[in-house]
Amino acid sequence: MRHKDSHTRRQFLRVSAALPVFVIAVGSDVLAQRPGARPTPACGERTPTQTAGPYFKPNSPPRTSLLEPGMPGRRIVIEGSVLTTDCRPISRALVDFWQADDRGEYDNAGYRLRGHQFTDDGGRYRLETIVPGHYPGRTRHLHVKVQAPNGPVLTTQLYFPDEPANKRDGIFAPELMMKIRDADAGQLATFNFVLLSGARKT
Repeated sequence: MRHKDSHTRRQFLRVSAALPVFVIAVGSDVLAQRPGARPTPACGERTPTQTAGPYFKPNSPPRTSLLEPGMPGRRIVIEGSVLTTDCRPISRALVDFWQADDRGEYDNAGYRLRGHQFTDDGGRYRLETIVPGHYPGRTRHLHVKVQAPNGPVLTTQLYFPDEPANKRDGIFAPELMMKIRDADAGQLATFNFVLLSGARKT
């Protein structure tokens, strides 16, 4: 079983690594959206804040992959940039993720499916994880905290397009939907976080 999981993960990484790097342009849609979906925030519009929920834990481990051997769930790679409202990339921005597992349950004893990373010199981040299950009363989502160096913390959530529960979720915001495409071994998603222009690259 471990050999099969390892083979599937290597195949997924080869597919995602072969994809082109998406360049952010003001007013342009990098990936085509499905009908009715709104794009991720353009430069000039700060990413909306949302509640952290009850399960945030500080001091998550530094990791760019939340995957563990034998972890069930559909694989997904999420990537994008952290930008100012005047479209400047923010290097060394903290991006902290936490989410439910494929059954909709959070690990509150340890740090499973929790981790943080820092953006590179171009303001880019990249996370390997699984598609979360449905937490009771909520649509499918991921939690994120983003902070520019010495800047305020942005707390928000990311959503999946074409989820029937989106319409029933009172917290759901369409401008926080990721752009998602299918790959052979999972999904590939993009989302760009936009922070106030005062929090610039240092």
